[in-house]
Amino acid sequence: MPETISEAIGADHDAFDVYAENIRNAEDDGAKLRWRNQLTWIVARHAISEELTMYPAMVKHLGEEGVKKYLNELQDMSPVDPKFSPLLDTLMDILHHHIEHEKQEDMPRLESLLSREESQELARQFQRTKNIVPTRSHPSAPTSYVFESLAALMAAPIDRFRDLIMRDFPDEQDKKEADVARAKI
Repeated sequence: MPETISEAIGADHDAFDVYAENIRNAEDDGAKLRWRNQLTWIVARHAISEELTMYPAMVKHLGEEGVKKYLNELQDMSPVDPKFSPLLDTLMDILHHHIEHEKQEDMPRLESLLSREESQELARQFQRTKNIVPTRSHPSAPTSYVFESLAALMAAPIDRFRDLIMRDFPDEQDKKEADVARAKI
């Protein structure tokens, strides 16, 4: 059965904690960098996808940020920088506050107003959007729907090119182990 929007967003939220824990527990700086890149990648894609798919649905059904700023700082910071671990902790605290608010208030209210089919379609849109949005934080990008969409479409290919040639990410085995850890949450 296809996932609902709450399930799709919740899966990303679970991954945030697993990747942050992998950064904290990494045995060397190279592993910390790979997991930092993975955390940056998933949070950036998640945040923009949420803004482009879920938030318009919330406005439609429910009526009328610091994450980008901290993610932007973390995404280029070396894990040997003494500010790295405190910044990671700050980012995760902000994400947890955001996640709890969504999980306890926003998502139940939105889901109660959507049919299962609408929620599944919104989840599909959310997942598809993550494939075309930037993979890094761009806090100075516009935040209005139209301009954010345009900026995202322009930044995404550049981010993906930089990811391909300049960034190291966890390998498939690392990701499988992270998935196992995430399933235990």
